[in-house]
Amino acid sequence: MGAAEGLMIVILLGPPGVGKGTQAAMAAEAHGWLHLSTGDLLRAQVAQKTDIGLQADQYMSKGDLVPDVLMVEMVAQHLTDVSSEVVVLLDGFPRTIAQAEALSEKAPGGSIALSLYFRASNSELSSRLTGRGRADDTEEVVAHRLKVYHETTSPLISWYQEKGILVEIDANRDIASIQTDFAHAVDSTLKGFSQITG
Repeated sequence: MGAAEGLMIVILLGPPGVGKGTQAAMAAEAHGWLHLSTGDLLRAQVAQKTDIGLQADQYMSKGDLVPDVLMVEMVAQHLTDVSSEVVVLLDGFPRTIAQAEALSEKAPGGSIALSLYFRASNSELSSRLTGRGRADDTEEVVAHRLKVYHETTSPLISWYQEKGILVEIDANRDIASIQTDFAHAVDSTLKGFSQITG
């Protein structure tokens, strides 16, 4: 891959409603990092009718999940275009161990330096999600989404923990406190990362 050597990837993990997208957007704006939401990326590819977008749309239009191989290809392609010396906050991907393994192979060597796990209780998440006012956020739907998350994405927490790059953040607090911990974790990792890559 042609991505620059200074690229540092931060994987954001956490259940639906935990607020990681909001936190990532705030941190990106405050520190000049790149917030890469795979949902936004996917929608852009579909809108631009790229090869990946056209293939992905065949699944999305039926309500099916986009296959791992396409998702990994799309993320890897985007990372190749990212300029050097940048922190990429990867939000919404990987969602499974298979995706994480494929991303490790495709990402520039050693660039995945940190995984932040935003932790909140199911009762807190449930009240946040049902309180958003979306028609599809009923208690049943929310319970199902959380169940699917715990079944498919939770194993990633142990996976990144075993790699020694997982940092847990208590997301049951106010936005400012979470943001402070988020920035501190990334800054600390960045210092060590710069010494290795520099």
